[in-house]
Amino acid sequence: MTAMSIQHVTRRGAIRLGAAATALPLVHIRTAAAAGKLSIFLWDHWVPAGNDVARKQIAAWAEKNKVDVSLDFITSNGFKTLLTINAEAQAKSGHDIITIGNWEVQNQGQLLEPVDDVVGRVVAKAGAANRVATYLGKYKGNWAAVPAPWGTQNKGPCGRISILRDAAGIDVQKMFPTQAVETPEAKGWTYEAMLKAAEACAKVGKHFGIGLGITADSVDTAGAIFASFGAELVNAKGEITVESDAVKQVLEYGRQLVKFLPPDAVSYDDASNNRALISGNSAMIWNPPSAWAVAVRDNPKVAEDCWTFPTPMGPKGRFMPHNINFWGIWKFSPNKTAAKELIEYLMQRELCEERDNATLGYDLPPYENFTNFKVWEETGPPKGTVFNYPVRKSHNMETHMAALPAPPDIAVQIYNRGTMPTMFAKLLSGQSIPQVVAWAKEELEGFVR
Repeated sequence: MTAMSIQHVTRRGAIRLGAAATALPLVHIRTAAAAGKLSIFLWDHWVPAGNDVARKQIAAWAEKNKVDVSLDFITSNGFKTLLTINAEAQAKSGHDIITIGNWEVQNQGQLLEPVDDVVGRVVAKAGAANRVATYLGKYKGNWAAVPAPWGTQNKGPCGRISILRDAAGIDVQKMFPTQAVETPEAKGWTYEAMLKAAEACAKVGKHFGIGLGITADSVDTAGAIFASFGAELVNAKGEITVESDAVKQVLEYGRQLVKFLPPDAVSYDDASNNRALISGNSAMIWNPPSAWAVAVRDNPKVAEDCWTFPTPMGPKGRFMPHNINFWGIWKFSPNKTAAKELIEYLMQRELCEERDNATLGYDLPPYENFTNFKVWEETGPPKGTVFNYPVRKSHNMETHMAALPAPPDIAVQIYNRGTMPTMFAKLLSGQSIPQVVAWAKEELEGFVR
């Protein structure tokens, strides 16, 4: 679950949905001498204060540039953001600027205005965009949308400080302190260490809340584990590689891990891990800091005992599950110049940081120089609990989207079908590794045809 508001929490939408719907504008900004018109829709943020700051920023730009701006905040509840995108794509009419997430940039790429010029100027100031942004944001060699901080998130471990210390002998605050340094303890945070910790915590009834379902949280976690072992189901050329030694290695690891997960792990949805942490029943989950934020409201003693930190190191590296939003411009927009100028304005560091302060650090600018905002140091309790939420250079970690590096049109099918967590679930049910590999190969053959 991705909400990070202490006051209000809901569930984010699905990855893709092809349908149509209409959306009502929530605010209309007008100037006395508008030199043009522009319409934009932003995802309706889980933290309402973020909307307020974005509204103020856009109003200031509209006034200064004498542009008549229509601003809509559209919720992902009921898939309304995706419904709106698909409706506008079909009608070839709608907002000039849209908030578009993950796989949808590829899905709508032929209708999105190339924005290489905007991204180039943003990168010159903000640093390189991360690997997931590049993987999903480029369409036929061009940037089809601008990687945006608005709603972009990581899904790393959030653990109970006391349980991990007492049951597993792991001091997560010492391992990943509120400093951008690599500690000796961090080097020991490996998947073997996580396996031992999962076993120790399961023995005291505090299972790791890692699901084996087919919804996004389970897929993202399994995807990062596969990547850490170098286990690709389909490679960048679109070739099926599920019969590799690396896949067999990660399945051998998964065969051991699943024994220590919750009894209902196979039926987990994206709220299950949140409930497990907030109720005090889990020692660790993989999630944005939304579960912690709700615990601040509903179970303060649990919240005060939480620490967010990087994923373990595997044989091929450390990979962080990452979900990303973009700001795109339709090719049929009548005011592309103003649209590009507004997006570039919103990507200024001071404006990104102002919005992030309002959203309690939930938003993650997907650029290497924007990972040091003060909000991550100061947010609590405990103070610094989300310091390690952004990917920092000291973490020696890369962002990851499950099924990467497969071509996006194949990867989205692997993602939506939950192929990787299902492989782990089949191991839990008693199937052998050869049986699981054979099943996955048959599935993948259907995706690559």
